[in-house]
Parts: sequence; C-alpha cells; structure tokens
Amino acid sequence: MSMRVTKFAIPEIIFGRGSVQHLAACARSLGAKTVFLVSDKGLEEAGWLYSLRKMIRTAGFACVEFHEVIANPRDFQVHMGAELYRKAGADVIIALGGGSPMDTAKGIGIVVSNGRTITAYEGANRIERPLPPMIFLPTTAGSGSDLSQFCIITDMARKLKISIISRSLIPNISIIDPDFLDTKTTSLIVDSAIDALAHAIESFISRAASPFTETQARLAMHLWRDNIEKAVETRSPVTLENLSLSSAYAGMSFSNAGLGAGHALAHALGGRLDLRHGMMHSILLPAIMRFNRMACMSKVREVLEILFPDGHFKTEEDILRGIERLEQRFSALGVPVRLRSVLPEKNVLPSVCEAAVHDACMVTNPRSATVEDLLRICEEVW
Repeated sequence: MSMRVTKFAIPEIIFGRGSVQHLAACARSLGAKTVFLVSDKGLEEAGWLYSLRKMIRTAGFACVEFHEVIANPRDFQVHMGAELYRKAGADVIIALGGGSPMDTAKGIGIVVSNGRTITAYEGANRIERPLPPMIFLPTTAGSGSDLSQFCIITDMARKLKISIISRSLIPNISIIDPDFLDTKTTSLIVDSAIDALAHAIESFISRAASPFTETQARLAMHLWRDNIEKAVETRSPVTLENLSLSSAYAGMSFSNAGLGAGHALAHALGGRLDLRHGMMHSILLPAIMRFNRMACMSKVREVLEILFPDGHFKTEEDILRGIERLEQRFSALGVPVRLRSVLPEKNVLPSVCEAAVHDACMVTNPRSATVEDLLRICEEVW
C-alpha cells in the first residue's frame, strides 16, 4: 500500500535563549518600515514590551502598538486593530504574547489584506489574498499559534469561538525565546504545557496524521514527560527550554494534522463561558482518549507507552488504567480535572455540545461523535 499524499508547512523558526535579539534583522528582511506590534497589558507589565519597542526603534522602524487584546480575543478587537493598522500604513505585523495576541494578529492580517469582517473567514481555506508579513514571538510554551495555520477568534454575536484554518496564517518567522517563560506564573506554565500535550496527543491520533506529524508529536510527548514535573519544582532554564521545544513540536504536528473532539469542546466552552483555554485540557483529555480508544487502540497504547515507560498496556483494562494514571498525574500538578470546578452549572452543557459538534476540529477526530456522545464525555468529567 503506498502512502497517501500529505503536506507539511511550518514557518522559518529561530529558537533559543536570547533569540529575541534577531527581531530587528528579521523585520528588515521582510521589508519593514512601519511595524505593527500586537501584544497585551500583561507583557507591558512584565517589561518585555519596553525592550521590544527599543529594539524596533533603534533599528529605525516606526512602531504602532495595539494592546487591546484579552484572553479569548473578540471579533471587534480584531476590527479595531485592522482599523489602526490601515490608518498607520503599517507593513509588517509583530505579535508578542500567548495564543490570544498571536490569534488577534492573524485576524488583523486577514482583515487588512482581504477586507470583510473576520467571521466571514470561518472554516478552512476561505482566505484569498496573502496576509502582510508576520513575525511571532510566543511568550508561553503551549498555544502553538506561532507555528500553525489556525486562528481562533470569538464571534460575539453567536458567543462562539470560530476556527479559521489556512496555509496563509502561518507567520513568516517564529522567534521562540524560552527566556520569556521566566516571568510566567507556575500555573500558566502548567496550563500551557498541558495544552501542548493535548495538541500532541490529538494530532497523533487524528485522521489526518502523517509520518511527518507523528514524529513531531512523539518528540513533544517525550519532552513533556521528562520535564513537566521538574519545571514546576525547579523552573530551571533547561526544563523551561524543553517545554518550549515540546510546545513547538506539538504545534508543528497539529498545524498539519489537525486536532479533535477535545479542542472542539474547549473552543465551545471558551466561547460560551470565556474560560481560559489552557485549563480545559487537564479536564477533557483523559475522557477524550477513552472515547477515541476504539477507533485508534494501537495509537492510544503508544501514547501511554511514551508517557509511562514503566507501564504495560497490553489489554484494554491496562489502557484504561493508563489513562487513569494520566488523570492522576494532572491532579498531582494541581490543575482542575473536573468540569464542576470551573463551570457554574450543568445546564450550559447541551448548548456547548451543540456548538462543539460543528467545530472544524471535529473533522479530524478519529471517531465520529454526536451531540449526545459529547454530552456523555462532559457528564463523565463533571
């Protein structure tokens, strides 16, 4: 049997401590004159914006800044940013932050190059014109937005997170500097790392997985396994660097293989209830693995063999016990493992599952799922 045709797309990546120093040279290589810098208030407070601003100005570029970004970025914020970009006559977009500033920056790029409102581009391959050149500097090790062809924006009218997926959303350059993690709280580091693990596992078992993406997903899982607890205990430079690498590998994998039901539910929950994306996956991931196991038993077994090399996962009972071990491992990291700890009441779940079943991430889930299936998953983790 010959292999089907697959494609694998990633940006130019500059990785390592201190790599932020290459920002001005990168902007120059993309022909920048007026840089449009997207970030958020938290990074202003951490002092990172100040040093970036200085680099940009010292290099002789004009700099316009947009900081109206919050978690789960809104469609109207994208339109405000696009308006400012046009007025300033900007030509290169630089995003500094976690998933929210990077997704906002992508949204702004779509609107300034293609017109219309951001919600017009929901779904796959709807973007017709190329975006302005983009340089992304991720400050968390988790979202993978700096490497991916995904952009997630909240449609306020429908209270729904929409997924926009297109090859043109991959930035030109991703500068991954693990030094950014030094100013992050431990809980943000753990949330982001579990999001990265969910990216690795969901893309590994995805219907669209390929040898390219599977290799990256395995690397991500190995690095997660060996570094997550040490990063929490010591926050040593090496463990934080390894979590950055884990997140980058997971980003390369899911960008090209897609995700699954876990991310569909996380998007629906986040859109409806404005919950932080990272903390959804410690709750959902084990149940999603249980639900999908029938459709991809050997792959779920391989995931568990990577995460728990001392375990034996021959029978189905072994596999279920292994998934339980993952739940216990999340618990020990101090993250929520039950929906009731983050949701006010159960009555929102049916509408959440209705929204999730139409999410673009469901297309690549290894097992078909109905609204009822998703409800059962939510009940199971309540």
